[in-house]
Amino acid sequence: MTDPTVAKASLRKQLRAARRAHAASISENIRALLFKRPPAPLMELIPADAVVGLYHAGPDEAPASGYAKFFSEAGHKLALPTFASPDDPMQFAEHTDPFGETDLVEGAFGLKRPSDEAEKLTPDVIFAPLLGFTDTGDRLGQGGGHYDRWLAQNTETLTIGMAWDEQLVDNIPTEPHDIALSAIVTPTRLYGPF
Repeated sequence: MTDPTVAKASLRKQLRAARRAHAASISENIRALLFKRPPAPLMELIPADAVVGLYHAGPDEAPASGYAKFFSEAGHKLALPTFASPDDPMQFAEHTDPFGETDLVEGAFGLKRPSDEAEKLTPDVIFAPLLGFTDTGDRLGQGGGHYDRWLAQNTETLTIGMAWDEQLVDNIPTEPHDIALSAIVTPTRLYGPF
């Protein structure tokens, strides 16, 4: 039997290359039209007063900025992950300017994050990035375990993956610490809720 850690490392390498190639094939004009508004069945799962956790997407990740703008206009408080350093536990802090991003600073992993002065929040709903997913809710992340550790301590959080359709895989080796997603949204489909 293959060690899940080794199998995941190999799968991550393949999926990073595939995601990079797919993202590069999408023109900026088309990318600007994607992920603007969550699908209605997904919105039915999100309470009107929910704090919504999102992420500041890297160049190859499914963009979350359209959802940030949508949820801000709908009156939700927004939160983004923040790390003091790459080894520190993930926290979420308020993101107050999804239109201009004037409240963000450079953070760990080269990602933009809220400033240290931003209010720490605990999201009720998280939209999470990923490298791969299955149609049953398994998620393969970057490998740092930040989301899994945070979700293990916040078990009531609704967790929704955001991905390109091409990130769907038949199987992801799972380990006891892996936390499955509640749903996954792509440009063409909603998987779940599970």
